[in-house]
Amino acid sequence: MSTPILATKLYIPPPRPGVVPRPRLINRLNAGLAMGGKLTLISASAGFGKTTLVGEWLAHCGRLVAWLSLDEGDRDPIRSIAYLIAALQTIQAGFGEGLLAVLQSPQPPQAEAILTALLNEIATISDNFILVLDDYHVIDSQPVDQLLTFLIEHQPPQMHLVIATREDPSLPLSRLRARGQLTELRAADLRFTPAEAAEFLNLMMGLNLSVEDIAALETRTEGWIAGLQLAALSMQGREDVAGFIQAFTGSHRFVLDYLVEEVLQHQPEPIRSFLLQTAILDRFCASLCNVVTEREDGKEILAILERSNLFLIPLDDRRQWYRYHHLFADVLRAHLMEAQPDRVATLHQWASAWYEQNGFPPDAIRHALVAGDFEHAAGLIELAWSAMDLSYQSSTWLGWVKALPDVLIHVRPVLGVGYAWALLDGGELEASESRLQDAERLLDTPTDTMVIVDKAQFRSLPASIATARAYRSLALGNVADAVKYAQQALELTPGDDQARYIQATSLLGIAQYSSGDLEAAEHSLTDFHTHLRQTGETATLISITFLLADIRAALGRLHEAESIYQQSLLLATGQGGLVPLGTADLYRGLAELSLERSDLKAAAQHLLTSQKLSEQTTMTDWPHRLCVSQARLKEAQGDLDGALALLDEAERVTIRTPLPDVRPIAALKVRVWLKQGRLAEALGWAREQELSVDDIIGYTREFEYITLARIRIAAGKSDREAGSLDEAIRLLGRLLQAAETGGRLGSVIQILLLQALTFQAQDNLPHALAALERALALAEPEGYVRIFVDEGEAMRLLLEKQSRHRDHPLSGYVDKLLAAFTQPAAAPTSASSQQKPDMMEPLSERELEVLKLLRSDLSGPEIAQQLIVSLNTLRTHTKNIFNKLGVNNRRTAVRRAEELDLF
Repeated sequence: MSTPILATKLYIPPPRPGVVPRPRLINRLNAGLAMGGKLTLISASAGFGKTTLVGEWLAHCGRLVAWLSLDEGDRDPIRSIAYLIAALQTIQAGFGEGLLAVLQSPQPPQAEAILTALLNEIATISDNFILVLDDYHVIDSQPVDQLLTFLIEHQPPQMHLVIATREDPSLPLSRLRARGQLTELRAADLRFTPAEAAEFLNLMMGLNLSVEDIAALETRTEGWIAGLQLAALSMQGREDVAGFIQAFTGSHRFVLDYLVEEVLQHQPEPIRSFLLQTAILDRFCASLCNVVTEREDGKEILAILERSNLFLIPLDDRRQWYRYHHLFADVLRAHLMEAQPDRVATLHQWASAWYEQNGFPPDAIRHALVAGDFEHAAGLIELAWSAMDLSYQSSTWLGWVKALPDVLIHVRPVLGVGYAWALLDGGELEASESRLQDAERLLDTPTDTMVIVDKAQFRSLPASIATARAYRSLALGNVADAVKYAQQALELTPGDDQARYIQATSLLGIAQYSSGDLEAAEHSLTDFHTHLRQTGETATLISITFLLADIRAALGRLHEAESIYQQSLLLATGQGGLVPLGTADLYRGLAELSLERSDLKAAAQHLLTSQKLSEQTTMTDWPHRLCVSQARLKEAQGDLDGALALLDEAERVTIRTPLPDVRPIAALKVRVWLKQGRLAEALGWAREQELSVDDIIGYTREFEYITLARIRIAAGKSDREAGSLDEAIRLLGRLLQAAETGGRLGSVIQILLLQALTFQAQDNLPHALAALERALALAEPEGYVRIFVDEGEAMRLLLEKQSRHRDHPLSGYVDKLLAAFTQPAAAPTSASSQQKPDMMEPLSERELEVLKLLRSDLSGPEIAQQLIVSLNTLRTHTKNIFNKLGVNNRRTAVRRAEELDLF
């Protein structure tokens, strides 16, 4: 019986208009062709643009092309050979006519004989050509696989085979790969890059999305092209696009319909059931799947899913842990809820039990909470507190405990005190006290309903409550109460509770710091540091190093500060495996010291390392410190707008902690304003703070009063008759005396420099040079540089006058300082230099830097990382750029900037 040929199966899809060009993939396909490989395999799930890519490639590859779109009917070997011949006839008329006649005979010969004849006839085709087999996954036929294997092994050199499929074919791929005869493109290659996603959404779909929206959508779809397309269709005509993107999941109607129709309904029942039941898991291995599905074939099913490209993503090289593509997982969960709503809680309970038995408490807790098994979850959460507190994961823990019914927490004193500590870590000082009082009541009058799971923590509960109150008192600025509670905690701490002893001792040291007794604080914390080293408490040692180094820097002992950073860094990097959480602070501290020595390159590198390490840290007060250090670098680089943006970000992420806020962000911003000439705003700050030159000045407010002195100097320069310079001299004199008494050499040097500048403004050069000479003598041994440079042109002029005394022993140091002034006044490049006639407002230096990166293929998060800023800060810059350029998306911003010649 003859095989009728359906001509549409041989139709080569033409390049579609409005398709995102993909030169990086075309180049790979061309490279495989040029190297003489036999086979190109494009294997990925539905919706990754396989056919579209092949069509685009073939339109320009310069070779003859035979195309065959396969369907289920092609599982028959004879029919499949007939269609192969028909496809080849599209590039050579009359090809295989004799073979077709043989195939249609009542008793056709063996397939191998027919294939041999087919190969011989292919060898007569004079031109190089490409044979494409599209949708090969529909061929679930061993005879056809064997036929194709034979064809590939004896393939004539002028032929190149291309297979596009949703799952890997049963062909000798390993052998072809080893021989260099295989080119492969898989889901990871096919997914859209951020730049491709932006082009697709804004240019092809006409959506004018912001950089942030595109980044969010690309993350949610994981570059899955069909997912982006479905999202784009859904967004047409919507006003709240950002809200839609935030809510976009696999349960969205278009995504749901697509994946159900294209993927889920084509799976056999055992696979579909496995997919639905394991969809509750964020990650899974075969053993876990067996428990959740009540089967024993998890390993085999996972192998099938991976081979079938069923949106399964391996999480390790050993192929033990996997997850589903996020949107696919959402679809599966939605279907599970619809098909088996009563079974979901049980599945989560089974998962929780497996995680608990296998040593994964966080996963066990999460699944217990989702299952609504709060009693069990409360016990797990109580047991997890101690380890998570020590590893700075209290914010995660707090999220768990807040999910519990309050009635369960009220009868669990250990859980309640942990709750109080987690609230303290998050800056919720008021809420923490009520939890401490609840626990105290239970300790004073125990009830039959009281539940204690972690008995070891229960022994130390009174000491823990006292320590928590010491912490809270410090954060509220009550040093006296902090000392009282810390001493009480030491008395109550059981002899073998090292962690509690460490907490109480360090809080005593911080209390000394807060009271301005830096020498005593440095002594206490040095002893404590030494004790931690001897007892091997490396993680705690590393996490408090920055505190000890900050105190030494305030005392003017920069070399010692650097030394302790380096020593702790050696410990941190010598641990093997993941570096301890506090390591990011070590690099941040080194950056601060490099800044003081005006080594901006080293400072930038340290901050970059610090930021990368910070991705693994969960310390709640860390983002604030990083932003402040980054702001200082930007200020030193002359990017004052960038510095202010970072300080705004620091302000946003600040939480209350026991550490004294000796450099308030508001005062730091005032210093930048003064450099920008914004005296009125600086004066406004001083009025709001009700600061007066005659106030009683404590250590914790020293920085603010030095800032007030700067304001008075700036005011005096603009109005010599107002008496502001005299006020500044009076205030600086009092500040100097206090700093000298406290041994704070760093403050002493800074105050002397301000005195010098004030005398200079009063045309009192002898007094100015005397103050400067004293500052130089104190600063030279420790290598201070930036403290001089930051004072700008007036300081440079004063140093030049000092440098005329060539026989002075500090002349070499003065020369070094003068060399650090890269340009007069160290003023930032004015934004006005970027003024364009067509722009209402010029871009700042920082905005120009961001704009250049927006022109690249980098995603928003990647740009933020390169600029060492948070994503929120980047969004602020981007919004400003768009406003100034009068555009609303990244692409048009770049185009507009090119028109204005801003690059």
